[in-house]
Amino acid sequence: MKSYEKVIEKIILICAILSTLSVGLITVFIFHSGLPVLKDYGVLSFIFGMDWKPTNGQYGIFPLILGTLSVTFGALIIGIPTGIACAVFLVEILPSNIAKIFKSAVELLAGIPSVVYGFFGLAVLVPAIRTYFLPIYQIFRPEATTTGFSILAGAIILAIMILPTVVSISENSLAAVPHEYREASLALGANKRETIVKVLIPAAKSGILSSVILGMGRAIGETMAVLLITGNMPVAPKSMLDSVATLTGTIAMEMSYATPTHQSALFAVGIVLFVIIMLLNILAQLMMKRMGGGQ
Repeated sequence: MKSYEKVIEKIILICAILSTLSVGLITVFIFHSGLPVLKDYGVLSFIFGMDWKPTNGQYGIFPLILGTLSVTFGALIIGIPTGIACAVFLVEILPSNIAKIFKSAVELLAGIPSVVYGFFGLAVLVPAIRTYFLPIYQIFRPEATTTGFSILAGAIILAIMILPTVVSISENSLAAVPHEYREASLALGANKRETIVKVLIPAAKSGILSSVILGMGRAIGETMAVLLITGNMPVAPKSMLDSVATLTGTIAMEMSYATPTHQSALFAVGIVLFVIIMLLNILAQLMMKRMGGGQ
């Protein structure tokens, strides 16, 4: 039995080494391919430049960064409250037999290809924003116009795409909270809403924050869906109805016809995306440590 356990242990170790090595090799390749442009064009000029015109030798990606962050944070603003509320509903409101059906339906969203989400946004969301949302928005900004390809469309689609992650992990974290917490809160006179808001969610905050981090990673790295519905315009957005280009979408769209220098610039875009994801993850981890406790 001990020899069997040692074999399993070695296999797991090999898998861990291969996974780490794969990530390391990909990182080295991206940096090796993208650093020449950063060195020649200048890191600050590349990151804070406002013009992305590769055919003219202009490689400013600041509009792409703004587009990526605006779509991502828009998705988080929509998706996180919705996902946590859905998790609470599944754990605390619905009977367990019915909750299983709803949970399966939510998890099914994770199996839908991103291109299908993008096509749904292209066929439904984009025309709806242009037809129904724009007139409402023009009440506050009469000069506003939009084609429907916008930050808002991308944020809504990404919010739907991150729901399975947020709901599943948050639901598991809430379900893992000891039942005694609920009983103690109710015994002290708190009602159902107060118990959920002041006891259960704080007790499960570590798992909920983990779901937010994973959802953020999914949103910021998504390519196909945002490529179809954000408009792919490398300009700094001024409102949520403006068309934008994202870092991932630009790489996917331009890599097939890029010249060697242009291709190197796209790898440099990948470096910036890699760094942004790392910084956001580090920030989220620091927030988790500061909040402390939880499941």
